[in-house]
Amino acid sequence: MFTRMSSLFLRTLRDDPADAEVPSHRLLVRAGYVRRIAPGVYSWLPLGLRVLRNIERVVREEMDAIGAQEIHLPALLPREPYEATGRWTEYGPNIFRLKDRKGGDYLLGPTHEELFTLTVKGEYSSYRDYPVILYQIQNKYRDEERPRAGILRGREFLMKDSYSFDLTDEGLAESYRRHREAYIALFDRLELKYVIVSAMSGAMGGSASEEFLAEAETGEDTYVRSTESDYAANVEAVHTPAPPAQSIEDKPAASVHHTPDTPTIETLVDFFNRAGLGRTFTAADTLKNVMVKTRTPGSTEWKLLGVGVPGDREVDMKRLEAAVHPDEVALLDEADFAANSFLPKGYIGPVGLAANGVRFLVDPRVVPGTAWLTGADKPDHHVVDLVCGRDFTPDGTIEAAEVRPGDPSPDGQGTLVAARGIEIGHIFQLGRKFADAFGLDALGPDSKPIRITMGSYGVGVSRLVAAIAEQSHDGSGLIWPREVAPADVHVVIAGKSEEIRAGGEKLAGELDAAGLRVLLDDRTSSPGVKFADAELIGVPTIVVVGRGLANGVVEVKDRRSGERADVPVDGAVAHLAELVRAR
Repeated sequence: MFTRMSSLFLRTLRDDPADAEVPSHRLLVRAGYVRRIAPGVYSWLPLGLRVLRNIERVVREEMDAIGAQEIHLPALLPREPYEATGRWTEYGPNIFRLKDRKGGDYLLGPTHEELFTLTVKGEYSSYRDYPVILYQIQNKYRDEERPRAGILRGREFLMKDSYSFDLTDEGLAESYRRHREAYIALFDRLELKYVIVSAMSGAMGGSASEEFLAEAETGEDTYVRSTESDYAANVEAVHTPAPPAQSIEDKPAASVHHTPDTPTIETLVDFFNRAGLGRTFTAADTLKNVMVKTRTPGSTEWKLLGVGVPGDREVDMKRLEAAVHPDEVALLDEADFAANSFLPKGYIGPVGLAANGVRFLVDPRVVPGTAWLTGADKPDHHVVDLVCGRDFTPDGTIEAAEVRPGDPSPDGQGTLVAARGIEIGHIFQLGRKFADAFGLDALGPDSKPIRITMGSYGVGVSRLVAAIAEQSHDGSGLIWPREVAPADVHVVIAGKSEEIRAGGEKLAGELDAAGLRVLLDDRTSSPGVKFADAELIGVPTIVVVGRGLANGVVEVKDRRSGERADVPVDGAVAHLAELVRAR
């Protein structure tokens, strides 16, 4: 049965929602696909649910094609499994915790590694049971501090998460490869423009990790790629090539200088270029020491951390957060500086940090033998030629400096260019982290236990709706790929005569009988309103049954190309069926 807009639960809006920041949010609300219930929480209305279910179908088909089996686990989860892996505290404030009437601790599942591991442990015991891949499509919950952009960054969202269980590392590599190929097939079917980038594993742990990012200027993820190779990585996963160490013996002795009125790197460089030292300084010659504080999940104690980066770069907080994960990190505030008088704001140096037992990590470019212009641990004073490995020794390196276009590619080929994207998929080689936590073993052919190795693979199903909308829209509205559109054909009755109305009804019925999904605009609204709604809703093919019917034709419009053609009404069903089959 085709869908009549006269009875469809739908109200389109002419004005953008006040809180809409990105096109997908604006258009999905205006077209009546979703409605906001609370910050980061949305309801799916009939047309939106159709698109969501179509994406679910494609996801299931591609997962089933690699031999994965679907299960369904609860969203309300007990504390104990997450306590066993440390993630009850590691997630910090990012999960919803609650108590039952008896005081028992629960959480709303942000991800299900623990439960999948325990499920397999409870059912399988022999090496003959493996390998196995299980998946589910289920709502997840994360207490986002700043939910934004509609369904792109919500507190409740629909996700496909799958998990592979293998006897060997080679088996894990094969499961990973199969998922990677399944994701490529999936996103190709959805007609997305996307890139695959190296990524951080974050709270998942594990080794190999890649993200699938839909290309979008509105995306929250910044990635870089090489101009001369296939290298691509999320900025958090970029490893800075370290220059070779330099000789220490040929460096001049460090000297302290009085440097009044030098609150910025720019003023500091200018000061020394006018100091008559017989050399020219740039911001890259300075060592900027940024003070932060960190604390482990569940702890109330903050610890000081100094981060040294070349002065021509800023600290990228997302890279810093990824580098210290799972610890929480924050910049020092005025109270912190007041409580640590050995930190002269603006003049902090490595020597003073070491003298006061503060951990000091540096950018990989700060190698032994490099000489720096940096703070002298005294107000209005800086030191020139403070040499790494001679005058100070860092406690290690950290990837915290911003990555910039033009930086050398970590693979040694070309330079980096930057772009933005929306994370739509992420695949991990978890290894044995969760199997170790729960003792997931299989009894081998020699009756000895084999520790299982795991992979974790996620797809943001509800986020895909928004990602497609970000890439597939124009000034008039949404433009859905046929694979996920809420209908195959949108028939618009553009006239009030009985002949035109009867012609539209007849065509809709014939299209439905031919197996096409039909949305029929049989409302009494004006043709202008109907045309505007058809453009906004975004079904890929629009058929207008109007005055042309008197001449035996209907107008067929391709929503994607904008092309229009008059088609004989007698051949319209065959013509439209061929369009749909051609995708």
